[in-house]
Amino acid sequence: MDLQQRINAFVKLGEFIGQFSTNGFQKNEHITANELFFEGFQHQIALAHQHNAWFTKENIAYALSGWSTSLNSNTLAKWVEPYYFNDTSSKKVAIIMAGNIPLVGFHDFLSVLISGHHVIVRQSSNDKQLLPYLAKYLEHVAPDLKGRITFTEDKLTDFDAVIATGSNNTARYFEHYFKGKPSIIRKNRNSVAVLTGEETETELKALSEDIFRYYGLGCRNVSKLFVPKDYNFDGFFTGLYEWHPIINQHKYANNYDYNKAVYLMSEFNLLENGFLMIKEDSSFGSPIATIFYEYYNDLEDLKQNLITNAEHIQCVVSKGVTENSVAFGQTQHPQLWDYADNVDTIAFLTKI
Repeated sequence: MDLQQRINAFVKLGEFIGQFSTNGFQKNEHITANELFFEGFQHQIALAHQHNAWFTKENIAYALSGWSTSLNSNTLAKWVEPYYFNDTSSKKVAIIMAGNIPLVGFHDFLSVLISGHHVIVRQSSNDKQLLPYLAKYLEHVAPDLKGRITFTEDKLTDFDAVIATGSNNTARYFEHYFKGKPSIIRKNRNSVAVLTGEETETELKALSEDIFRYYGLGCRNVSKLFVPKDYNFDGFFTGLYEWHPIINQHKYANNYDYNKAVYLMSEFNLLENGFLMIKEDSSFGSPIATIFYEYYNDLEDLKQNLITNAEHIQCVVSKGVTENSVAFGQTQHPQLWDYADNVDTIAFLTKI
């Protein structure tokens, strides 16, 4: 397959998953191979939720809507335009995927295939239902992809390069195990927001999306706030209030109750509103149902602090306080060229 054929295949996939939106699932008779795949994918979505209660129908649909927006011919062409793909040097690229949010490894999967390589996928046990089915759809609409997509639960052996995502502990294992192979190894990262006290209610409502989407489980979810001394959190809590039904999700509620009990027994100072706790803490990664915060005295000093700790940070949300800031409410809407950890996956794949 040439590059345009690969793009066309993913455009068809984007049209297919576009039927499963947050506004409801609606079958479009004009979508390629819909009679074969539509009901089956509905079933896979239900199975994904049964297997992992964090993967609600709403959050799965949210992830699918994001990908359907990205998988169009113009966006895909813009993404790949700067690169040169040598289709005669196809390699086998292994991907070890995380499973914290639905289809979290899809960008790597897309990147490998769009680059003309073979992909060997080892999925997390938390997210095993959706991607294999979408791969079958791809193979049906683009038969030349058959034989280029492999899913495995076995030990990885026959591969030329690897992209692996995990915790800081598993990353050390990956670095040892895959030494000698071209690799991208991703570790824990979290996202932060810098507030000045001048944010509007609309902006703070948008920030609540960055905090609560996927229950805060993604690396692009805001888990920490930097606020000026004497910051008044009343407006912040007001902006979050529309997310209060989240406490009705039993796994989230259990985490809220457990962490609250731990904090109270430890006599930590907390602010909370019945569905979220905020705690002063210098760490970047906060538990579920908790946001850490830290005061700053000077924005320039804070900017330097963020640069120093860049390896721990995925996104910085602010009103232009830092270079490459993400707008409020936009952390879960990255463009195809917004690479995880700022490592250009396509550039890596064109050089192996």
